[in-house]
Amino acid sequence: MDITELILDDHREQRRLFAILEQIDRAETGVLSAIWARLAAFLELHALAEEEIFYPALLRVGIAAHRKGGVEDETLDAIHDHNEIRDAIADVASHPVGTDAWYAAVAAANLANSDHMAEEEREGLTDFRRLAGLQTRHQLAVSFAAFEARNFAGVEPVDKDPAEYVREVEQGQRTQASGSLSVGSMKRN
Repeated sequence: MDITELILDDHREQRRLFAILEQIDRAETGVLSAIWARLAAFLELHALAEEEIFYPALLRVGIAAHRKGGVEDETLDAIHDHNEIRDAIADVASHPVGTDAWYAAVAAANLANSDHMAEEEREGLTDFRRLAGLQTRHQLAVSFAAFEARNFAGVEPVDKDPAEYVREVEQGQRTQASGSLSVGSMKRN
């Protein structure tokens, strides 16, 4: 297993679920609601798993490889993107399912998520494959899979201050999640 592949697998599933939503008749609000609920929970869980496991590791290997500025910028941008995705998900909930406003909000969430995934695939994941050995990527994949499995029912969406997030990771205040339910660390703003 490789954490970069698990993240890419999640990205493919996110794209698939957005595509499914586009193919369901707008009158089938129960189906739309169910698919959206699954996708929204998945997006939030994926973002938190990256924040707890992937981005701290990216910062560590980047700093060790003397690429601190590059990985810091990537991480700051990713945390900002995650906040935008969370906000877009919350906006969808403010509209009746199947309405034009709901579809517009879903499209905005899709755009925010697609932009983030493309950038992450181009930068963060590529850098991590270059900087981290296979054993490290495997160990992180195990933690990532365990974290997602333990939290499959969803997580509390909490925006984070990107600069504070990076500062905490670099100062060792954020520790790599072992896949446990470390609920206290999940509630950081």
